Amino acid sequence: MTILCAPGNFAASDRGIILESEERNGRLQGVRHWLHEIIFESDTTAGKVFDIVLLIVIALSVIAVVLESVGQIEARIGPQLRAAEWVFTILFTIEYVLRLISVARRWHYATSFYGIIDLLAVIPTYLSLVFTGAQSLIVIRALRLLRIFRVLKIVRYLDEITSLMLAIRATRVKITVFLLTVLTLALIMGTVMYVIEGDEDSFSSIPRGLYWAVVTITTVGYGDIAPQTVLGQAVASFAMVLGYSLIIIPTGVFAGELMKKTHKQPGTQTCPSCSLAGQDADAAFCKHCGAPLNNGPQGP
Repeated sequence: MTILCAPGNFAASDRGIILESEERNGRLQGVRHWLHEIIFESDTTAGKVFDIVLLIVIALSVIAVVLESVGQIEARIGPQLRAAEWVFTILFTIEYVLRLISVARRWHYATSFYGIIDLLAVIPTYLSLVFTGAQSLIVIRALRLLRIFRVLKIVRYLDEITSLMLAIRATRVKITVFLLTVLTLALIMGTVMYVIEGDEDSFSSIPRGLYWAVVTITTVGYGDIAPQTVLGQAVASFAMVLGYSLIIIPTGVFAGELMKKTHKQPGTQTCPSCSLAGQDADAAFCKHCGAPLNNGPQGP
């Protein structure tokens, strides 16, 4: 009797374990979906509150870094600023961990641009615990300067950044051709000035002439190198006018492409699977990996 009932008991137990496991997985998926909606989305009340609070914390952390670089302020409230820095570091660490939890492809997010920026926001402070001693003070100071990367996280909340990135991506070939053309012209003018001037103190080599041509065409004009001959001054005048004329070319190309991209503003949805931002406002699935978005069907 006992042997006959055992399989049925085991089957019922297995079904209970499976149901309990499915229920636990469902709760975990619900928590991940909830975290993703708050952390990555900005079209909900909770997401907007999170964005505003995070921006305030980022601003305060940057202000603390700036104040700590002032000797008089650091001497008066240095310990308080360092304590505040650790508070900010802990908060950003918790935020980074929650971001990893809320996405399906954690490694993809960790190696993305924003993922690296989020990691750079917390690593330097922890590394400062390891690099101790008088000889490492310069290294620690350099690492502490990396905390300014936190301000780059602000770009995730600017809708316009998506349009700018798309416009840059669309014009990269044209801009590359333009830059190569400018460099070619600079090389030619630098060589011509080297031949015309031939001065050991200024145009002593073609690289020096190339440096002068780049500075002149870009309208920077440091003035540390200047032609002395009449012919050289005529070439310099032509380079100056050419520089002003070239400014409008990349500006017009980029502005035209930007106008095309701004006709259709992207939404605020972020894919919970591949973390791609800038999804279309009416999209139900990610345009990169095909995973359902938070505003789309979630499956059974």
